[in-house]
Amino acid sequence: MHIDFEPGDFVLNPANKSWGVGQIQSIIGNKVTVNFENVGKQVINIEIIVLEKFKNEY
Repeated sequence: MHIDFEPGDFVLNPANKSWGVGQIQSIIGNKVTVNFENVGKQVINIEIIVLEKFKNEY
């Protein structure tokens, strides 16, 4: 499985948009640790939850 993210990237969890924008802290296998602005650090299994890259449109 190819992961298209790296630490420092900003992402959204489309299933939980209320979490806000998150920044990837680490990636170990299929587990991605993301620090979200509204809920803090979450460990995401990217085989179950598909993260979207956050595109800053300004």
